[in-house]
Amino acid sequence: MKLFILFMLFLVIPFEGFSQNILKVMTYNIHHANPPARKDVIDIEAIATVIKTQDPDLVALQELDVNTRRSGGVDQVRKLAELTGMQAFFSKGIDYEDGAYGIAILSKYKIRSTERFALPFKEGLKYEQRALAVTSVNIPHIGPVYFACTHLDLKDEHRILQVMEINRILGGRKQPVILAGDFNFQASNPAMKIMEDKFIRSCTVDCPPTIPDVDPVSEIDFVFLKKGSRLDFQKHQVITGIHASDHLPVVVTIVNQK
Repeated sequence: MKLFILFMLFLVIPFEGFSQNILKVMTYNIHHANPPARKDVIDIEAIATVIKTQDPDLVALQELDVNTRRSGGVDQVRKLAELTGMQAFFSKGIDYEDGAYGIAILSKYKIRSTERFALPFKEGLKYEQRALAVTSVNIPHIGPVYFACTHLDLKDEHRILQVMEINRILGGRKQPVILAGDFNFQASNPAMKIMEDKFIRSCTVDCPPTIPDVDPVSEIDFVFLKKGSRLDFQKHQVITGIHASDHLPVVVTIVNQK
């Protein structure tokens, strides 16, 4: 009788890891795999370990080196794909030290299509080219979704234009859109109000900070869902005690409601 009761409880009590309608997303600025406490060290294996430990379905990564001198000529995107067993898409921001520097997406599932958009900047102000990477992925038991990654500029004047452009590019898409990255602004910034014209974020109350990795004080790494989606946020976590980068990884659980 006791065994029967335990079996019935197992059937009726849901838990996150068992549901087929769950999607796990991570965003992580990896600081070109340079741990802050070790100035001249590049440790891409440590970044891969962080990702594998959390076991996300989709990952948005920022600040990656591809074949640059400072990272020993390693294609960090390809290496992370190999170490994690995931598919990858790289979107260059700028040329850097004989290679490229930018953002990337990793996916457990086949990437069906990719897009790269150069984001605008305010004329007359110093800037670093920023990009929006967009992939289309078919998630089992959820269906096709757009998964996008970005890393915005440090200046408000550029960020406002960039957020408006992201809303223009992604806001009208019919399929669900998940957007993640390092936005370089906090929730109180005017850019967030513009962002939330088209998107909702995974945490809105008492949200933990994401930078720096030691004694973090600011939340600038976010995960968003396009409004009107059949998807919804279930859980938001900032993974502390991780020192492979100057940022902490954000892991969000998303549930399919239909």
